[in-house]
Amino acid sequence: MLGEPASALNDGEMSGEGKARSAALDWLYGRDEGLRKRGIRGGKEGGDGASVLTTVDWLNEINRLFPKETIERLQKDAVEKYQIHDVVTNPAVLETITPNQTLLKAVLQTKHLMNPEVLRLARRIVEAVVRDLMEKLKAQVRTSFSGSRSRRPSRFQQARNFDVRRTIRDNLGHYQPDERRVLIETPYFFSRTRRHLDTWQVILLVDQSGSMTDSVIHSAVTAGCLWGLPGIKTHLVAFDTEVVDLTSDVEDPVEMLMKVQLGGGTNITRAVEYGAGLIEQPRRTIFVLVSDFYEGGDPGHLVRLIGNLVDQGTKVFCLAALDADANPDYDAHTAQRFANAGAAVGAMTPGELAAFIAEHVNR
Repeated sequence: MLGEPASALNDGEMSGEGKARSAALDWLYGRDEGLRKRGIRGGKEGGDGASVLTTVDWLNEINRLFPKETIERLQKDAVEKYQIHDVVTNPAVLETITPNQTLLKAVLQTKHLMNPEVLRLARRIVEAVVRDLMEKLKAQVRTSFSGSRSRRPSRFQQARNFDVRRTIRDNLGHYQPDERRVLIETPYFFSRTRRHLDTWQVILLVDQSGSMTDSVIHSAVTAGCLWGLPGIKTHLVAFDTEVVDLTSDVEDPVEMLMKVQLGGGTNITRAVEYGAGLIEQPRRTIFVLVSDFYEGGDPGHLVRLIGNLVDQGTKVFCLAALDADANPDYDAHTAQRFANAGAAVGAMTPGELAAFIAEHVNR
């Protein structure tokens, strides 16, 4: 409908906004060599058309012309498909761009190219997206760790503990037929029970190889939300072929993400050996490996290590890598070997992982 190849469909006639949209899309997708190879577009010739857009101009245009969902898709294709790095390395762009998770991934993948001033501006994207993710996940964590509701009434009036059924039942005498509503004279609330929590260790091992950007972001935010909860001692370890203990930065996921070095190979065995050395009480430890399970070291030795952790009573969970849309991507053969060794293997969103941890800690 838009773009140079579709001009014949419109008899060359489009509104001013239609032409602007067409130009904005052509600026991005017109660089696709596949179009020329398939004969969909030929070489361009000189003419009296609009001047060539800069990246800043293009971003301003798409923000003016398209809805939010389309803008995010265009930005995603720009940084991931066409490697237009100045979307996140150009100071003029960074000062105006609206942060989202696609841009956060791009910042993490290209921050080694940035000078200190650009890095300072890029940090704004990291802070904004992490803050948004933290707010969403914290609500799920609070729900998971807040204790189960009791049938006993409570004198503390909190909206999340509102007892709708009893309130309506006991106030039916105040029903107003003409207005078709119940006047609430006495609201009722549940109480919540809390168990005494002995300390549990939660050890998160996160693969930081190039394909794991989404999982690194999710894990950093999850660890930050778990940090400081009663009864939880959180460790966060990132690895590729080397192992880096980031536990000291768990309280600040932004700082942690700025220290992550994405890329390189993968040696899961070395990371599991390091994580096993952190365990204090095996039967009160939740050991979480987040990876695509493509091992660059010795897979047989890795499976034996996982089996040893299970045998000593540690709760071992091997989570397949998730992308931003929560789609898993992993080596199914190695995952099956982990399962055969007694580990729980699956794919979880950060919220589901928090609920899983809360279920075992609150037992």
